[in-house]
Amino acid sequence: MSKVIVTAAITGAIHVPSMSPYLPITPQQIADDAVKAYEAGAAVVHIHARDPKTGQPSADMEHYGEILRKIRERCDVVVCTTTGGGLGMTKEDRIKVVTVFKPELASFNMGSLNFALYPVVEKIKDYKFEWEKKYLEFTEDFVFSNTFATMKYFLQTMNAHGTRAELEIYDLGMINNAAQLIAEGYLKPPVYMQFVLGILGGLPASVPNLVTLLGTARELIGKFNWSVCAAGRHQLNICAAALAMGGNVRVGLEDSLYAGKGVLATSSADQVRKVVNIARELSLEIATPDDARSMLELKGLEKVGF
Repeated sequence: MSKVIVTAAITGAIHVPSMSPYLPITPQQIADDAVKAYEAGAAVVHIHARDPKTGQPSADMEHYGEILRKIRERCDVVVCTTTGGGLGMTKEDRIKVVTVFKPELASFNMGSLNFALYPVVEKIKDYKFEWEKKYLEFTEDFVFSNTFATMKYFLQTMNAHGTRAELEIYDLGMINNAAQLIAEGYLKPPVYMQFVLGILGGLPASVPNLVTLLGTARELIGKFNWSVCAAGRHQLNICAAALAMGGNVRVGLEDSLYAGKGVLATSSADQVRKVVNIARELSLEIATPDDARSMLELKGLEKVGF
């Protein structure tokens, strides 16, 4: 593969504001971080919304609308909205962003898992907001539910609005889920798979695990496009391996708050620049947003609803 799609996941729903002063919270901050990532080389930005007053993950369409419009006013980056939402949101809240804004690309979680964040509770000394500690503690008894019925509902909605699904694969069995949804006609190949490593409840972040995921996907799925992201300190190591293996990559403050050992990233762009430099050392060309649209067969910016 001669061109590499770099995605920047801007704020997510995992980290809480007390973890970093640089985590974008308001629509303006999220849009600014997305544009900086684009300017650093990202062809795609992955968007969650947050309450601008507290930083809590939000399903408010006004928040999403402000973010999406502010990004589009300034650049032509591909926007991938979340359908994972925030932990504990209903499936109706999670998919609503697709029905309202009809993005080119949206995340699509390929199965249920124990999405656990609770081990970090004791590592945070001072919490800025009351909700943060409760939110993290809640995950000790939380299942991130993505049943086959929910997945089919999400895909029917995405297909109706011309939104391509980015398949979030946290574990090996989720590739089997994708194969089943292809067989039933809900997913149309070639699919776009994002291997997500290092989340407690999913596969640990290691090169052997990435190799296993890729081999299994080739066996069960056949032709597909793929990318990888990894949580925390594993981010750049796993991305470097993926680049050498012919894959695309995702970085950003959703996945890691750091730009190096002990150094907080001031924006997702800090991480984008690092992975872009690695790709260029491997003689790989960085895909533009229009390159990504062609590679992933997206509908185009003129057909979104924002």
